[in-house]
Amino acid sequence: MNTQKTNLLYQRIRRILESARTSVSRSVNTTQVVANWLVGREIVEEEQQGRIRAEYGKQIIEELAERLQAEFGNGYAALNLWFFRRFYVQYPELVVPQKVYAPRQKLEGHRLPQIGHAPCDQLSDAASIPSTAILYAPRKESWRPGWLHPNLSWTHYRTLLKADESNKRAFYEIEAIQNNWSSRELERQINSLLYERLALSRDKKGLMRLAVKGHEVQKPTDVFKDPVVVEFLGLPESPKLVETKLEQALINNLQSFLLELGKGFAFIARQERLTLDGDHFYIDLVFYHTILKCYVIIDLKTGKLTHQDLGQLQLYVNYYDRERRTKGDNPTLGLILCADKNDAVVRYTLGVDQQKTIFASRYKLHLPSVAELQAELRREVRALAVPIEKNRQDAKGEEK
Repeated sequence: MNTQKTNLLYQRIRRILESARTSVSRSVNTTQVVANWLVGREIVEEEQQGRIRAEYGKQIIEELAERLQAEFGNGYAALNLWFFRRFYVQYPELVVPQKVYAPRQKLEGHRLPQIGHAPCDQLSDAASIPSTAILYAPRKESWRPGWLHPNLSWTHYRTLLKADESNKRAFYEIEAIQNNWSSRELERQINSLLYERLALSRDKKGLMRLAVKGHEVQKPTDVFKDPVVVEFLGLPESPKLVETKLEQALINNLQSFLLELGKGFAFIARQERLTLDGDHFYIDLVFYHTILKCYVIIDLKTGKLTHQDLGQLQLYVNYYDRERRTKGDNPTLGLILCADKNDAVVRYTLGVDQQKTIFASRYKLHLPSVAELQAELRREVRALAVPIEKNRQDAKGEEK
């Protein structure tokens, strides 16, 4: 590799990092994200000049890593440089330069101006932008996935790179911002295939809305996931697990449980007693959904779901609709969280109207592998296809 070209590339990257270190931007995290993106861009552009030969790119990164680590520390090891490179490739429009820095051939002997991050309200005021600064900032237009957002740190973006499709990555960007997810929570949601679980019952238009607007709750079927992943409970898989222990673990980890349930859930009660002509019944968990404006009753079953379990939940839902529902409330929803279920039993126990308000989901006490979750989702797709096909056949019969 040409030593002079390597030196020029090294100096360009070195100045980016020095500028990032001394920046007085609004957010240290945002400055670091921009710096990493710029480093990735320099590497990609250098590779393109070298006609993207694999051995050429590998040599570039190994040489850079050795020299950058000596001056800037272990954060610039070869593995991280590969991430920076991938970051630029996956987010080519992340930032927009407000002032283009000097051409490469003029860098020698010139000081690279400081990298800044302009607040959105300053972007329309050209006079407020220092003439000596290169501002990589949000655009004047409304934010959209793929653009820089100050609430996402480098750890967030590095985690987002795990999403293998652009629509999926956009969905997680939106959800992380709207729900103020930490990078750890973002990683958990990606690993639990949240996007795939929500996408299960959506058509193509619904999938596009996920990528543009995130998870919107507009109707009961938007609320519940199957399976529900509750690995944060720390409970072992065991046939001896009882409902009371599962319920207590959910209450002890209520914040994590609410994150898994999704948007709009507010906790109301546990083990609420209903007395009907002297007979006592106890509802495991009661929530109110602030978006759908309705009560949500959750019943826990550690064994396989039976039609008796569904009948009991119907009782609870009917009671709430008649005795607790007030003006402005929508019909009560019911969910059974169970270790296993037979979809045919659910289908034939519940009528068409009841299936709009009563649902059954499996719970997972450990975070399944991607392969296990994908198999679970394929099974759900097959289960959904049965009633759809039956309805089509019934419709054809009526036409005849």
